[in-house]
Amino acid sequence: MNAPLNRGLWLALPLLLLRVAYAADAPSTASATAAAPATGTAPAGATAHPKPKAASAAASTAAGPMTDDQKTLYALGVLMSRGLENFQLSDAEFNTVRAGLSDSFHKRLLVTDAESYTPKLQALQRDRVAVLAQHEKASGQAYLEAAAKGAGATRTASGLLFLAVSDGTGAAPTRADRVKVDYEGKLIDGTVFDSSIKRGQPAVFNVGGVIPCWSEALMLMKVGGKSHVICPAELAYGDRGAPPRIRPGATLVFDIALLDILPPPAAAAPASNAAPPATGAMPQGAGPGKP
Repeated sequence: MNAPLNRGLWLALPLLLLRVAYAADAPSTASATAAAPATGTAPAGATAHPKPKAASAAASTAAGPMTDDQKTLYALGVLMSRGLENFQLSDAEFNTVRAGLSDSFHKRLLVTDAESYTPKLQALQRDRVAVLAQHEKASGQAYLEAAAKGAGATRTASGLLFLAVSDGTGAAPTRADRVKVDYEGKLIDGTVFDSSIKRGQPAVFNVGGVIPCWSEALMLMKVGGKSHVICPAELAYGDRGAPPRIRPGATLVFDIALLDILPPPAAAAPASNAAPPATGAMPQGAGPGKP
């Protein structure tokens, strides 16, 4: 998965959003899944991931063609909004937030000590994230239970749902191995949040350096095999999620093709005055990172 909003850009946004925005502090993550494409349709009886409310045409500033400068400013609004994702604002609440942004920009503040409200904002966010996570977990559990009734599906002791789409004929990786995979990752409503297939480049990473459901699933596979995997939140990104694409408590669906087990990378001789490279670092863009 692509990294969340660049921290440097957040520094240019309103100070209050910087202090309370959940996504600004989320670690860079990568995801995973691929090979046999999933249908993207929730199994019968499963509760679908809630769709975001559609914005009214009257409220949209995107009506009609925009110039490049307008697109840049519109993108600024999109990026700023990501700091609000986990507040789950109602339309009325969003209008109040928008009024605060407008009043601050025009130097006509009704609340002149906004920073003093940071603890209350953090508490509000924690409460709403907890509610959101519980909703996501309940929806994910229903989806997983329905999928578990499918032919060939195996529920492991950890709660992972594993379905071998095609068996490989090569070796099975261990936790210490480095692998090459193609994958596609989806939310339970079918939304693709990451895909090495769409990027046109397989991912390479350590089996033990990714989210738990991936480590477990890979060790159940053999080179040349493909699998369909459903990961409950506790085996993926947990109650924190990976904003803005993966909500707290989200169940994730992956299609994985194990292409190869690779030899460990050759250790480069450090320059005479250079510090040795950090251990355990994952290649950039490779695989689903740990939460």
